Amino acid sequence: MMHFSRLTTMAFAFASLLASSASAQTVLRSADTHPDGYPTVEAVKYMGELIKERTGGRYAVEVYPSAQLGEEKDTIEQTQAGVLDFNRVSMGPFNGIVPETRVPSLPYIFRSADHMRHTMDGPIGGELLKAFEAHNLVGLAFYDSGARSFYNSKKPITSLADMKGMKFRVIQSDVFVDMVNQLGANATPMGYGEVYSALETGVIDGAENNWPSFESAKHYEVAKYITLDQHQMVPEVLVMSKTSWDKLSSEDQAIVKQAAKDSVSKMRELWDAREKKSRAIVEAAGVKVSEIDKQPLIDAMKPVYDKYLSTPELKDLATRIQATE
Repeated sequence: MMHFSRLTTMAFAFASLLASSASAQTVLRSADTHPDGYPTVEAVKYMGELIKERTGGRYAVEVYPSAQLGEEKDTIEQTQAGVLDFNRVSMGPFNGIVPETRVPSLPYIFRSADHMRHTMDGPIGGELLKAFEAHNLVGLAFYDSGARSFYNSKKPITSLADMKGMKFRVIQSDVFVDMVNQLGANATPMGYGEVYSALETGVIDGAENNWPSFESAKHYEVAKYITLDQHQMVPEVLVMSKTSWDKLSSEDQAIVKQAAKDSVSKMRELWDAREKKSRAIVEAAGVKVSEIDKQPLIDAMKPVYDKYLSTPELKDLATRIQATE
């Protein structure tokens, strides 16, 4: 009998020990609009593993993909309010909140993926991350969203003149609308989910996006022409709530910052592989890929730059990005 009660006491002690170690772990919540398995989602999970390992299990990160916690506009507000701890968002939705983010969102500001990565990894990227602090957010790292190019259901586009009068779907953003209109085409803002049927029924002639989106949304089934004009390479940004950040010790802040930085190479590795895979699927389906001389398109962007680089500071930032080797 004594033996049984001793076992019971030990079992209770063990259970309470487990409970106390479980309660000692703080779970930090992170949002993403992309589905599970997408490079940005996997990169934040990887960051979470590093944080867990480097804090001896005191912190863990739980990622909520597929816009489970709301669209990007809502999750930005939740992160600013401290309801969410982390958030991985496209830079576009920040354009109205953090003015500096408008500059990397401009068409043709980056010459290539390497130029974008080099800029975002350097002092300019650090400066842009700091700009979030005035908005109750801590900028941690920049991820990729690939190069966006035009695709359509009508014809190969090999010159600026080919775009005249064509109707292209764009995201609901003034920069995108102005860009397409300056190219002589007609911008039609609409939700991402409506694009397939709009292409199929001829409501629009085309749209623009990166390889993984063109492939995963099956737009290539109804748009058999893509032109590699690569007009935008808008970085994605990983932010933390300033409220959550301030609760961390300076040692833990350093761990989080380093883990976020370390997750960038993981994200890029996944992204590059995903781009290749998506392009192969699209080409195997018979989509015609065209090249284009980008210079006339770049020249057409002058009014867009004049409009959005509205202060000397923003103009200077654009000049420095373009001067980055």
